[in-house]
Amino acid sequence: MAARTSLPLALDACCSPVTGGVLSEDAAAALAKVFKALGDPTRVRLVSLIAASADGEACICDLTEPVGLAQPTVSHHMKLLADAGLVTRTQRGKWAYYRIVPEALSAVARALTPVEATTHA
Repeated sequence: MAARTSLPLALDACCSPVTGGVLSEDAAAALAKVFKALGDPTRVRLVSLIAASADGEACICDLTEPVGLAQPTVSHHMKLLADAGLVTRTQRGKWAYYRIVPEALSAVARALTPVEATTHA
């Protein structure tokens, strides 16, 4: 199975700074999907575990023990992160391997970066 590489709902296109103007409904929905995926402490830990791994990749089999959850539960969390475009998934035999999508995290960071005032009082 090939790795997922595209960001659902055009996350990159949506993410002008939230403070830079009114987001369209589509842009707000795309960004909310990412925030929802990151709105669970277990999923934040999973992202952290993958990012901290030596080669930037983690097998689902290596993610269960650190979070103290069964493999099906961790797989569910990882599916939500993948659907939000935050990680990619590659199937190797019976195991799934995950990588962070750096562009997705950068897009989220840009969305939350305040727009600098162009004029000074």
